Amino acid sequence: MDENIINSLREALKVSPDNIPLRHHLAETLLQANKISEAETEYLELMKLSPDHKTKTGLALVYFKQEAYSKCNVILEEIIESGNASFDVYILYTRALVKEKAIGAAIQAYQKALKLNPGFQDEELDKELRQTTFIGEDIDLEEFENNFIQKPNINFQDVGGMDHVKKEIDLKIIKPLLHPDLYKAYGKKMGGGILLYGPPGCGKTYIARATAGQVNAKFISVGLSDILDMWIGSSEKNLHQVFELARQNTPCVLFFDEIDALGASRSDMKQSAGRHLINQFLQELDGIDLSNEGILILGATNTPWHLDPAFRRPGRFDRIIFIPPPDEAAREAIFKLKLKDKPIDKIDYAGLAKKFENYSGADIEALVDIAIEEKLEASFTDGVPKPITTNDLLQAGKKHKPSTQEWFTTAKNFALFANESGLYDDILTHLKIKK
Repeated sequence: MDENIINSLREALKVSPDNIPLRHHLAETLLQANKISEAETEYLELMKLSPDHKTKTGLALVYFKQEAYSKCNVILEEIIESGNASFDVYILYTRALVKEKAIGAAIQAYQKALKLNPGFQDEELDKELRQTTFIGEDIDLEEFENNFIQKPNINFQDVGGMDHVKKEIDLKIIKPLLHPDLYKAYGKKMGGGILLYGPPGCGKTYIARATAGQVNAKFISVGLSDILDMWIGSSEKNLHQVFELARQNTPCVLFFDEIDALGASRSDMKQSAGRHLINQFLQELDGIDLSNEGILILGATNTPWHLDPAFRRPGRFDRIIFIPPPDEAAREAIFKLKLKDKPIDKIDYAGLAKKFENYSGADIEALVDIAIEEKLEASFTDGVPKPITTNDLLQAGKKHKPSTQEWFTTAKNFALFANESGLYDDILTHLKIKK
């Protein structure tokens, strides 16, 4: 039946190729018949004729079915940013985010979907999002401690470059731990917070872990998905329990990833639940009811300009450090690390490091993965591994551009036009821009 309909629609389009409703009908029919690649062709043609929300949503669904979740999310985010996202868009976005393991963002998308359709139920999706919130009232504290308290085996010697970052952390965090009596003599408390910001994939989490290893402290890493809960009130409890765990295990480095999402400006928060969570975080940071002595708090964000200014007051995240993409020496070290124990042939590491300026550590890993995939395909014919060459990696660079470019485009605008306090001067220095 589908084949007859499809053939009829194709014949009709030969007569009227620019008939948008007709092409939509064909694309949807192909999608329902699980002819995904053919549906993609029709939706791409529709993008030329009528790039509206309906077309974009259909193309996003095609990419979802192809397991191209990043492509799917790029399209859906564009629709969401326009302010006209439907329930179906938010649900598809939720499912794609779950596939990418972006659970915190998935929870937020799901909440928005349920606002548009409060009666919607999906037990499997609900269970998957619910179970990621691991810090509940019924938690086995011993199990939690075993799973989430770490003792890193790396220190600053394992961190290539970042000398200014290590110096700042040393003064703010490490010295107080090593010389507590000296700090007490001056009435200075041991602890406090440092906010690390910069493009994604540039080592913010790694430097946080190395900080804990440097002073032989315990390490707790907390992401947005570990805190957020779809049921009002639970998120605040989760956050409190994280701080309590840190207080019971001093000295401890407590690291918050995605802190911009957790600490978004209260003025931007339309939901009272979001504002309550931020207020709870500020209260925990201040240590009003319970002391944070011996807790060293690090936060990481890609978008510090979205962070509530209250987070930057003295005693909270009062030091903000820019984490740039790895420098030339660091890029060379990353290439060596990612190619270690792999079949290679006379790799010009220095040349590659010079070539791929502004590539993050994650970008370099992507380059190596692309080169490996090409070599795997070539090796299938005779089953003999083909060595990776410098040229293979250079060719990979044509397929993968630095992910930091988009970030710096946005960051430059904030550094130039929203930088009264000089907060983002390091960005201008990195870009060699004089204000």
